[in-house]
Amino acid sequence: MMSRETIPVTVRIQEKEYKISCPEGEHESLLISARSVNENMQKVREGGKALSADRVAVMAAINIAHDLIKSNREPKVDVAVSDRIDVLQQSIDRVLQSSKL
Repeated sequence: MMSRETIPVTVRIQEKEYKISCPEGEHESLLISARSVNENMQKVREGGKALSADRVAVMAAINIAHDLIKSNREPKVDVAVSDRIDVLQQSIDRVLQSSKL
């Protein structure tokens, strides 16, 4: 199996910079993820007492994991499939209406 090339990307979280190896083409996704982690850590820091950086990071990680698990449990409806079902339902209704006449 061929490995993908990686590039170093620097992200800033809680006033500290971290250099992370990132697969090519995933740069934007990594930056969005880092921004989300930073925002979550900021919320934890603002919502609690004077917490250590380690505790803030762990609490933010737990919050992110909880949100991910919750979103995986929620039923996902493909919009295209839902739209197609609506069109088919309308067609069925028209056929049934015309057969009653």
